[in-house]
Amino acid sequence: MSAIAGVLVTAMVAPALAVTGIAANNSIGMFENLPSYIKPDVLSQKSEIYAKDSAGNPVLLASVYDQNREEVTWDQISPFVKDAVVSVEDPRFYSHGGVDIISSARAAAQSAAGGDGPGASTISMQYVRNILIQKTEEIQDQAEREKAFDEATKTTVDRKLKEMKLAIGLEKEFSKDQILLGYLNISNFGGTVYGIEAAAQYYYGVSAANVTLAQAASLVAMVNEPNGLRIDQPDEPQKIVDNQARRDVNILPAMLKEHKITQAQFDEAKATPVTPNIVQPSTGCTTANANIGAGFFCDYVSYIVKNDPVFGDDADTRWNKFRTGGYKIFTTLDIDLQTAAITSMFENVPKTASQLNLGSSMVTVEPGTGRVLAMVQNKVFNPSETAGPEETSINYSTDYAYGGSTGFPSGSTYKAFTLADWLKTGHSINERVNGSVQTFNLSTFKNRCEGSGVGTYKSANDGGPTGSMTVATATANSVNNAFIAMAQKLDMCDITETAEAFGMHRADGTPLKQVVSSVLGINEVAPLTVAAAYAGIAAGGKYCKPIAIDQIVDSAGADVPIPAGECTQAVDANVAATMAIPMQQVVTGGTATAARIGDGVPILGKTGTTDGENHVWFAGASTKLATVIWVGNVEGTTSVRYTSIPGYGNVGDMRWSTWTQYMRVANAKYTGGAFPQADGSLTQTPQANVPDVKGKSVTEARQIIEAAGFTFQDGGAADSEVPAGQAAGTSPAVGSTVAKGSTVTLLTSNGLLKAVPDVAGLDLNAAAQKITASGFSYSPATQVQQTDANCNDKVALGSNPPAGTLANPASGPVGLTICKKP
Repeated sequence: MSAIAGVLVTAMVAPALAVTGIAANNSIGMFENLPSYIKPDVLSQKSEIYAKDSAGNPVLLASVYDQNREEVTWDQISPFVKDAVVSVEDPRFYSHGGVDIISSARAAAQSAAGGDGPGASTISMQYVRNILIQKTEEIQDQAEREKAFDEATKTTVDRKLKEMKLAIGLEKEFSKDQILLGYLNISNFGGTVYGIEAAAQYYYGVSAANVTLAQAASLVAMVNEPNGLRIDQPDEPQKIVDNQARRDVNILPAMLKEHKITQAQFDEAKATPVTPNIVQPSTGCTTANANIGAGFFCDYVSYIVKNDPVFGDDADTRWNKFRTGGYKIFTTLDIDLQTAAITSMFENVPKTASQLNLGSSMVTVEPGTGRVLAMVQNKVFNPSETAGPEETSINYSTDYAYGGSTGFPSGSTYKAFTLADWLKTGHSINERVNGSVQTFNLSTFKNRCEGSGVGTYKSANDGGPTGSMTVATATANSVNNAFIAMAQKLDMCDITETAEAFGMHRADGTPLKQVVSSVLGINEVAPLTVAAAYAGIAAGGKYCKPIAIDQIVDSAGADVPIPAGECTQAVDANVAATMAIPMQQVVTGGTATAARIGDGVPILGKTGTTDGENHVWFAGASTKLATVIWVGNVEGTTSVRYTSIPGYGNVGDMRWSTWTQYMRVANAKYTGGAFPQADGSLTQTPQANVPDVKGKSVTEARQIIEAAGFTFQDGGAADSEVPAGQAAGTSPAVGSTVAKGSTVTLLTSNGLLKAVPDVAGLDLNAAAQKITASGFSYSPATQVQQTDANCNDKVALGSNPPAGTLANPASGPVGLTICKKP
């Protein structure tokens, strides 16, 4: 066969050989020296991203592909398709050995005569050409890829020789049915549609197994000229006319000639007009928007594929593998929750507002696993440059590296981590702290990582109680100054590391800020990050890194490695259980009473409002679900608390209606139970005795009071015999047993108290002189008389106040006690 083929090739290419000066008798040798084997690669296939419905069944979200192809087996293709291809493209397919001698001879004769008739390419040769073209798609470098494509498709002698030799080799390795099946799976059917199954589904909305004769002939007509005879372009109706012409003039007559169909079948098919039923494939994450608004979640999954090293060495390699590999990605998304979430979001938060650049995001993470169950925002996903005001490609829920923004200040949701560190270091939720507005000296805040600051810091409280309060009360009412006072007793670096243990990090990838104001939530974070952190609190302190992919299988059905779930114990279980006590009080009677649903499911949570009220948050969690909602300015600084939108109400309140409407549905499916019981070691009210600081300097007295576990407060000057400027006493008094953390007020001496002199036994004039000499004033009017028949009425019996009494001379005169006879 090789020798005969070589002779035929010599005849075919004789004119070309003459031009190039190559001797004809060299052609057989040239042919024998060409490569003789080509291995069909795994075909580029579309990858699909799935969610799960209420029954746990996969639901297609989107397909991602360079070539829309779905490989099928021999039995999944209608005989009409197979017969049509063989009849028109290669009638002697089942009898030749890869090169059709008769067709080659005909082509050789026409070539020698200067004609340009039908070529000699068999199905096997066409399959070889498609394999070579497919291989070029794997080349990453664009210039190299284009060069390789030109080499595989150019009309030259050497390409035809190569195809013939490789076709002969191909037939030695594969059966005829295998070659025909490979050809039907690899062929292009116009645009990005590849393979007979994708073509049947796209153009006619049926599988390749169920196409009619007329449909099969129409599809096969495209193989000869894919883009010229495609039938999906209504603005070019001539293509449908041309497709039907090729079907009726070439395909169907060839099938009739080869006895593959009857005359009746021929007549019926020819009488059937080409009527496409275009079914657009679910391509790209924009298709995941339909009904469930999952475009942003889909986009997040695509970034996981691009960013995680488990999928390849670099982003391009990873994504190319998924665009072409035919993977099925089964995600964590729960269709029921996602549907409820997007419904609530769109009903309660407008997509746009004239008053501000409004944005909102809501994310649900499963405690104990980190599985992302729902992810929505008040926009429609659209990555195109022509996206309208209600659309965006920016995922408000995720970090910048995962298609998101640079984050939003977390507000008081961050206070949970100061609470966690407070309890980690042995403090109790029933210790008392000073929640009054005060000026803090930054040098008094420890930071073992960055060192203490300089200057002062002062923050307002956003309502709530003031003065001395328990940490539980401070948490329920989100008292800013109380949390700053707590941080003053901790270490700013430790608070930051505790937050990081719960997965907290800035959305822009830079380190968390550790300044004192960070306690109140100045770090810009992604809602997904906060949701995962609160899921960790609800899971007994076990933080799990968010995961969005449950399983991936390749085109052969084999499992593909996925990013491993990572769970760590962020805080001790008893710390988490104790945190849950005041964090439940946030909802039952604190700043988040608007989040109460009334379904009996316990919820812990924390509100958040940023400086200028540009952003508001609520992070709430049951033992089954942690859901975080953010509403705020995508850009700009408009106060959301005082902005109202017609038909929707106050922007700052949208978090409540959105969260509660959604969680009422979510709790019905994932019903949470009671949070674990704390052992009580961190809920006790520790007691301590007020220390004696009398005579100490104010600085020394403050150090002693704080070292004893109390909150220091300067009560100002007070009358005392102690030298002015020194500590005169405290309130509560020295030795009093009070709750640790309570406020102890220091009274500073003004040095004005003096002891009343002893004047007993002195004559009245001498007594008066002694009183005035001691700095007091004397007044006869203040005398006190005693009646005694035996007394001496010329001498003083004593004084009023009594001798030794400490009194301020300015408070009034000292009188004498004298005798009066009856």
